[in-house]
Amino acid sequence: MALLSFSKLFAIVIGCFLIAAGIDFFLMPIKVLDGGIIGIALIANYLFEVRVGLFLFLCSIPAFIYAWFNNRTIFFYSLYGMLFLSYFIDILEPYMYHFRYEYRMNPFTSSVFGGLLIGIGFGILLRYDTSTGGLDLVAKIMTDKRRMNVGVFLWILDAFIVSIGGILFSADTFFLSVATVSAGGIATSLFTAFPAHK
Repeated sequence: MALLSFSKLFAIVIGCFLIAAGIDFFLMPIKVLDGGIIGIALIANYLFEVRVGLFLFLCSIPAFIYAWFNNRTIFFYSLYGMLFLSYFIDILEPYMYHFRYEYRMNPFTSSVFGGLLIGIGFGILLRYDTSTGGLDLVAKIMTDKRRMNVGVFLWILDAFIVSIGGILFSADTFFLSVATVSAGGIATSLFTAFPAHK
C-alpha cells in the first residue's frame, strides 16, 4: 500500500472531517441531500435508516475497481480517504442534534454552510491528488485525462442525484439540496483552481 507523506495524511484527515461535519451537522438534521455517492447514501439513510459511512464504503467499491485499473496511486490514497470519511461520518452522527440545539439556523443557511464545508473538504483532498472514493474518485481520474475542471464535472454529476432525491422527497428538499450542491461545487472549484504545494 502506498505510503503517505505527513502533508497528504493531514490533508486527508482535515478534508474528511470537514465533509463529515457538513453532512452530520448541517444536512442530515434537516433531511437535505448532497450529490454523488454521498447523496445516494443520504437517500438510503432517510428512507431506511442505514449507516451513512458504511453505505458509502460499500457503494464506492465499483469506483475503487475502476481506479485500480486506471490509477493505482490515487486508488491507495483514496482508500485512506474513504476509511477516514466513513469513520468520521458514523462517529459524529450521534452528536448532530446536540450541534443543532447549540447552533440553530434556518434550513437554507444550514444547506449552504453544509455545502461549503463539504466542498472545501473535497477541494482539499483533490488538491493533494486523493479523494474519498465514489464519483469524486472517478471524476478525478477522468478530468486529469481530459483537462477538465473537476469541480464543474462533479457539479453536473451531483445535480443528477439531487434531482432524483427531489422526486423521492419534496420540492423543499430539492431546492435546499441544489443550494448545497451549488455551494459545494463553487468551493471545490476554487480549491482546485491552482495546484497544491505538496
